[in-house]
Amino acid sequence: MSAAAEAWWWPYVMIIVAGWLATDIWRWIGVMVSGRLRENSEILGWVKAVATALVAGVIARLILFPSGALAEAPMWLRVAAALAGFVAFLGAGQRLIFGVVSAEVVLIGGWLALGL
Repeated sequence: MSAAAEAWWWPYVMIIVAGWLATDIWRWIGVMVSGRLRENSEILGWVKAVATALVAGVIARLILFPSGALAEAPMWLRVAAALAGFVAFLGAGQRLIFGVVSAEVVLIGGWLALGL
C-alpha cells in the first residue's frame, strides 16, 4: 500500500474528489444543455416534478420518522411547525425565508415550552 493511502487524510480527499466528480459533472451537463431547452418544455416540467417530490419526501421523512434530537419532539409539534411554515410561506407571497423561519420558531418555541 502506498504512503498516501495509509495517511489519515486520504479518505477525506477521496470523499471530496468523488463528491465533486459525482455532482459537478451533472452541473456542467446542465449548463451545456440548458441553453437548448424551452422553459415550458416537458422535460423541465418532469425535472421540476421530480425535484418537488424529492423535497416533499425528505420533509415527510423528517416529520414522520425523525432521527437525532428531532425525534425527541412530539409528532404534533413537528406537524404544527411544518404547517406554520407553510402558512407563513403562502402568507408572505411565497418567500421561502419566512416559511423556514416561522417553522423554526414554532419548533424551537414548542421545544422550549415543553422542556425538551
